[in-house]
Amino acid sequence: MTAPLRLVPDEPDPAGRARPARALHAIARISHGPVPLDFDRLAAEFPAVQSGLALAGEADLELRLACTGPEELRTISTALYRAGAAKVRIDLVLRALTPAPVTLRPVP
Repeated sequence: MTAPLRLVPDEPDPAGRARPARALHAIARISHGPVPLDFDRLAAEFPAVQSGLALAGEADLELRLACTGPEELRTISTALYRAGAAKVRIDLVLRALTPAPVTLRPVP
């Protein structure tokens, strides 16, 4: 069971309170220990977890995070180790890249 995720900063919750802005974006690449991490539990416990990918390779799991600040990012990193992660690598997202629209030109 996954918790509903809201991607819009400062969107009011159903009780009418404003949600904190999530301006610090990061990617967490995780190698789990003997027991795989439970993505659904992580997503339900931490609103910063926006999405995840199960990987084959050096890392076992990649999480896209949107945090309220460095404190929340540290909290999540610590919680990942407590949940059974053997290795956690955090990369901050500087900007999102999107491809430019293709411009078709007539052939002379």
